[in-house]
This record gives sequence, C-alpha cells and structure tokens, in this order.
Amino acid sequence: MELETIEVTTIVPLLQRTHAASAAVRRLTDEQKKAILFRLAEVLVENAAQIMVENQKDLDRMDKKDPKYDRLLLTQNRIEDLAESMKDVANLPDPTGELLLEKHLANGLSIKKIAVPMGVIGVIFESRPNVTVDVTALCLRSGNAVVLRGGSDAFDTNTYLVSLIHQVLHEFGVNTDCITLLPTDRALVKELLTAVRYVDLIIPRGSESLIQFVRQNSLVPTIETGAGVCHTYVESTANLEKAAAIVVNAKVTRPSVCNSLDTVIVDKAVATSFLPMLVQDFIKWNVEVFADETAYPILQEANYPYLQKAVEADFGREFLDYKCSIKIVDGLEEALAHISAYSSRHSEAILTENNALAEQFMFEVDAAAVYQNASTRFTDGGQFGLGAEIGISTQKLHARGPFALEKLVTEKWIVQGDGQIRG
Repeated sequence: MELETIEVTTIVPLLQRTHAASAAVRRLTDEQKKAILFRLAEVLVENAAQIMVENQKDLDRMDKKDPKYDRLLLTQNRIEDLAESMKDVANLPDPTGELLLEKHLANGLSIKKIAVPMGVIGVIFESRPNVTVDVTALCLRSGNAVVLRGGSDAFDTNTYLVSLIHQVLHEFGVNTDCITLLPTDRALVKELLTAVRYVDLIIPRGSESLIQFVRQNSLVPTIETGAGVCHTYVESTANLEKAAAIVVNAKVTRPSVCNSLDTVIVDKAVATSFLPMLVQDFIKWNVEVFADETAYPILQEANYPYLQKAVEADFGREFLDYKCSIKIVDGLEEALAHISAYSSRHSEAILTENNALAEQFMFEVDAAAVYQNASTRFTDGGQFGLGAEIGISTQKLHARGPFALEKLVTEKWIVQGDGQIRG
C-alpha cells in the first residue's frame, strides 16, 4: 500500500459520520462489547503476518537509528501482546451505567448520577500503531466512538489495522463509522481541534511539540498525555546492588517509551561506589552518558567509553534513546529541587532504605506516579492492572497517570419527578 495521494480538503464529513455513529456504540450491551473485543483479538493474531508486511512498508521509510523506529515496529510477539491486552480490556468491568450517587429529596424528586460515555474521542498520535488498537479497545469498551489521527510514519500499518477493525464491526452489524482513521495531512489537524459540534475530547499522544500545538490550538477540551522526563534518585542509604539493577532496567528495557529513565540523581556520599556499578551493563547497551562535573571524573576513572560532559540542556531532556544524564547532589533537598526544576511530572523514583526520607520524597514530588525502590518502567496501564491505556496523563484535571478505561466516561444526572415545579 502506498502513501495516501488523494487530496482531502476537509474532514468535516468524516467527523459528522463518526458523531452520528456514536449512538450505535452507546447502545451496545456489555456482552456485545466483550464479544467484539474478543473477536478483534482473534483477527489480529490471524492476520499477524499481513500486519507485519504493512508495518514493514512504514519501517522501510524510516531510518533504523531514529528513536521512533522501535515505537513503530510491530513483531509477532507485540501483535500477540496487543491481542491479549484487548482481551484484558474486554474482561474489565464496563465503566458505563455505574451508579455514582442516588438521593431522594424532600420535594419528592429522585436524583441519580451515573457514568456515561464521553461520546466522540479524538486521538492524535505519532509513530505508534499499537495506539490504534489500544484506543479502539478502550473506546469500544466504554461506549465511545473514536477519531484516530495517526502520523504519516505509520500510515500503512494504521490503515490496515483499521480495515481489520471495520471487518469485525461489520460482522457484528455495528456502523463502522464509529472508528474513523483521518488523513495524515497536517493542514487538517486544526479542523479536528475546532470541531466542537462533533468531537467531545481530544487526547494528544506524542512529542512535546505535538502536545503544545494541541494545547494552543484546540477549542475541544483536551487531556494531555505528556512527555516523560523521568528521574531516579539514589539516596545515600540505598541498597546499591538493587539500585544499580533498577537504574539499568529503567534505562535500557525500552528507552523509546515515556516511562524510561532520563536522569540518574546520585547522592555524593555514594557516587564513587555506585556509578562504577553501572559501567558493565551500560557498556553492554552502549548507553551514552552525559555526566555533570562531579560524575564525569568518576566514570572516566572507571574507563566508561560512552561519556560526555553534561550541559544545561541535558537536564530536563527526554532522550527516548540509549542515553541519560547524571546529576550528583548533596542530599534529599537538593534532589527535590533538581526534580522540581526539570521534571515533566510523569514518573519519579527514590531508591533508599530510609522510609522517612522516602515518605517525604513521595509526598513532595509533584508527579503522576512516584516510586520507592522500583523502576519507573511500571508506569503503564497494563502493569497497574488497568488494561490498555491511551497514555499517561501528566495534568491534574479528570485523569492523572495511566489514562485507561475507567476515565473514558463522564457523568449524567437523572432526575425523576411526578409533576414537581419550582416555586
């Protein structure tokens, strides 16, 4: 399949059709939604070979050294994991229809507050075709229609995945317009961001520049799934062997994702002992280290080969690659100040055996997820038992942290009377 060549001048008709089709999703029963998702999981696995063929077309257009390459890549295992994730979402409780509050007033009115679908959710994302599957699963399960605007990097993969989704919806007699893949033309994005009549919520998932663009231009309410500038602070009482294993895991297991480690903060009392413990594993993964003026000579003496002197821009930087910065501090207060200055409020960790310091860290650090003695790589809907996620929200209204099924609903008041009028 070649990149799209048909010129589209407006997406309003597509948005109108999705809005109209949202009613069909709201009417689906719990069992129907489950059955659709289980069937989708089967279809993904059945068509894994062709998914990889389409994915390879996208990969062929990207430099393998690009940090986004790994995000774009779909393997047999990743496709199977997506299918399992879809089943996990199907097995979660239906968040719609939940009775949130009920009261009976003295005037005889009966009032209920229930959870209902958002309506139409617009998701703007870049080089991650797994988002197409995850978002579809979450939106269908929560009774929402969805408008997907993926990047041109994943055009062929996304187009094929949506064709499979439409195939299953057709099998179940559901209007396929409820899942819409928009053209990749950037000129049309503003039309989506201002479509207040047809779209109820916009969720950007990608680079900081994308998120800022949506924030500045959207008239539709937005929830940010922000960039992850994640720190791990090795406090002076930390078990250094455990700390080294956690730091390595947080950096190298999947450096292209938002919960990977960007900056290691080390108490100066243990810096000469701790930093050489990273050398062997970091060399194995060719991790490029940007070390401050205190850390640099320690790693230099340990003969670390991929070493650079850090500059100001290396702190507060989301590397998305086998790279990290190192900052040496004199105690907890200095660590907290550094995190406050450079954090994106995503995920932050302290490695310590001092529980009082850990409690202070976890209380004072302003982030969606804070950890004691664990890798930031756990900030993930699946790992938290929430199933698939749309992203990690770094804002404070409506959703914060893994933005999953439970947050894809809003509230509706149901008021029942018997002729009451207000005096």
